[in-house]
Amino acid sequence: MSAEHPHYDVVVVGGGINGTGIAMDAAGRGLKVLLCEMNDLASATSSNSSKLIHGGLRYLEHYEFRLVQKALAERESLLRNSPHIMHPMRFRLPHRSHLRPAWMIRTGLFLYDHLAKREMLPGSRSIRFNDSGPLKPEMTRGFEYSDGWVDDARLVVLAATKAKQAGATIMTRTKCVNAKRGANEWQITLQDTLTNNEQTVTAKAIVNASGPWVSSLFGEALAMKAPKMIRMVKGSHIVVPRLNQEDEAYILQNEDARIVFVIPYEDNFSLVGTTDVEYEGDPSKAKISPEETNYLLDIVNDHFKRQLQPSDVIWSYSGVRPLMDDEEENAQKASRDYAFEVNDEKGQAPLISVFGGKITTYRKLAEAATDRLCNYFKGAGKRWTKTAILPGGDFDNQSNLEASLKQEYPWLPDALVRRYVRTYGTLSRKILNNCTSIEDLGQHFLGTLYEREVNYLVQDEWAITSEDILWRRTKQGLYAKAGEVEALDAYLENQ
Repeated sequence: MSAEHPHYDVVVVGGGINGTGIAMDAAGRGLKVLLCEMNDLASATSSNSSKLIHGGLRYLEHYEFRLVQKALAERESLLRNSPHIMHPMRFRLPHRSHLRPAWMIRTGLFLYDHLAKREMLPGSRSIRFNDSGPLKPEMTRGFEYSDGWVDDARLVVLAATKAKQAGATIMTRTKCVNAKRGANEWQITLQDTLTNNEQTVTAKAIVNASGPWVSSLFGEALAMKAPKMIRMVKGSHIVVPRLNQEDEAYILQNEDARIVFVIPYEDNFSLVGTTDVEYEGDPSKAKISPEETNYLLDIVNDHFKRQLQPSDVIWSYSGVRPLMDDEEENAQKASRDYAFEVNDEKGQAPLISVFGGKITTYRKLAEAATDRLCNYFKGAGKRWTKTAILPGGDFDNQSNLEASLKQEYPWLPDALVRRYVRTYGTLSRKILNNCTSIEDLGQHFLGTLYEREVNYLVQDEWAITSEDILWRRTKQGLYAKAGEVEALDAYLENQ
């Protein structure tokens, strides 16, 4: 161990879902772990998904049976381990016979129901739509099946929290700018992106889990040629006023053979997405284009009675998916599976790089990556994450926890109870500790966001900016009015 520099078993580069998942698993097996993220946790791809824990029904059309089976098997494990930020959801698929025949859909849904064991989620069925529903009258028949919803950014934060509880060091706003390989260890230079201050640490192994930056990190920090290139595909979403009042989501078929989801979102809204557009450039600067907005609105307007205009879009976001470059011409056919590249030539300190992946299989990916890591660390612990409850998830169901919190804090508004339960679960009590009235929550900023929660997010969840708080830790940015964000900014500057 160096007398000058802190030493770790593993340095994980990247604070998205794959990086935090690996840090959590490795720390839980007894390894000394440092995770560095150059921005905020989940600041790129991992907070810009369709918010689904799903097998990927449409992947069956591309014969990705192994990926679908793997994802389906993970759904119920994840739903059990995180009942606050995940919940089952039913999806309705209007039938349009000129796009896909009914037998094809039935076959796909049969496979979807049976490729993996299913205990929590009900199976698929045929349904009829009536005139009182949100769809256009010509939509009379359809299908219904099960998948899951997830608050993607909170999943990342909770995985990082679990990693920290297991002993990992989590450093946000910290960029890996250089890594030199010695005979037995890496010497790694980390730069604070807020102050530009640098520090050096050493590690036996590095995991490159930097998502869209996984290939570029080789040239920028590792002085090596990337073993694989990734294919960057931009997926954009829009948030509009709620299109249906039921709890079900809709999966809409389109003439280009793609599908678009319409998902109930934050009580008052619908989340619509996604697109598949080839992307070049800085992944952090991805933005939705007018063409993408119109594409999503056109599909919605083809199906729903309520007709939307671009002026109805309340918020939009875009994320860049780092897909394995399998040379498919069509972006939607590119695989969503993952792969590892292990570089440990001639017994040198190892480098493991993660290519591809999707949120639903993050735990399996992390487990497989940590298995590889453990080959270099005798005495490392065994697999443990399949039944690991994420922080705040130690309760049976949301309704019971809501009832319990209402009894303990009868002055707490119902809307705040609901949001706390689905955001923090039992960690809500940490925010509410010793509060006996709404005034005890401190300054009100906007929506249902109060000073107590802001302080908790800064102290316990690595939040620094209003964007971290309003769009990743909570979704209260949807309710922000003129001047309210500035008040939060001013408060944070004084912390």
